Amino acid sequence: MKNIMTRHFLTLLLLFVLPGLAQGQELVMDKGFGADNEIIVTFSQAVDQDEAANTANYTVYEEPDPDIRLQVKEVILASDQKSASLLFSEPLNTTQTHVVTIANLVAPQSQTTFSVAKSYLGYLLGILVSAMLINNFVFTKYLGLCVFFGTSKRKDTAKGMGITFTIVIVVSAIMSWFFYQFILKPFDLNFLQIVIFIGLVSLTVQAVDTVLRKVNPALFNSFGVFLVLVIANCVIIAVPLILADNEYNFFETFMLSLGAGGGFLLALYLMSSVRERMDLANIPPTFKGVPIAFIVAGQFALAFLGFSGLQIF
Repeated sequence: MKNIMTRHFLTLLLLFVLPGLAQGQELVMDKGFGADNEIIVTFSQAVDQDEAANTANYTVYEEPDPDIRLQVKEVILASDQKSASLLFSEPLNTTQTHVVTIANLVAPQSQTTFSVAKSYLGYLLGILVSAMLINNFVFTKYLGLCVFFGTSKRKDTAKGMGITFTIVIVVSAIMSWFFYQFILKPFDLNFLQIVIFIGLVSLTVQAVDTVLRKVNPALFNSFGVFLVLVIANCVIIAVPLILADNEYNFFETFMLSLGAGGGFLLALYLMSSVRERMDLANIPPTFKGVPIAFIVAGQFALAFLGFSGLQIF
């Protein structure tokens, strides 16, 4: 008797519940982030207005934190009843994947579950733009100032150092990522991060030093001692530490290092353009040289603060 009842229960489950779940999975055609506190969902068919507008039917959380539920303040259904805007009480962290579950939308006791995330290409471009402009290592984090002020007197030297710096930071960051992922993490040697990363940067700088000495001796001589200072440059060391702390993959590491190097090149070029013009300006003797350079760098830093909070992708 018990086995017969169990079979009947399973039959009812297959007939009524599972079709509802399958239909719910096909119900969502498109989804994405809208405003800073909005998720937009497009359905394949018109849905019930009362059930769709009931905020109690929605369960939303960030994928890394399933126990922390995000409060849906209001659901606005379009006139054709095929699109809904989920408005939240607080801005969403769009860098994280959000999991959304909608209950009772297709049928009683049915559930529709889907995830909302930015496109991965947009995420990679966001890392690049953030490192280059929004979180520029020179003008917003004030790192690498020794090389920055030392090689920004002339545009030719600035461009050469910027390109050299970008090559060094990209190569050393990629090598650091391989060492971190396949040696330091598996063997629990994270306490050696700084030592290993400085060693890899030194190796890269030595290779660039040798190539520049043969290919472009004039540019090599214009760098002077500042090429050696790249070994312990704050930006070069910061990038491997950031990628290790955030557990970036290979592509994210490449974008971060390229953005950091490109941001340093941009900062050098802007600064050198102004300093060349300042040589012809009537500057009080007290401010000539490094003092006026610090003032100009401060003004650039204020200008770059305008990128704070910018989200392009």
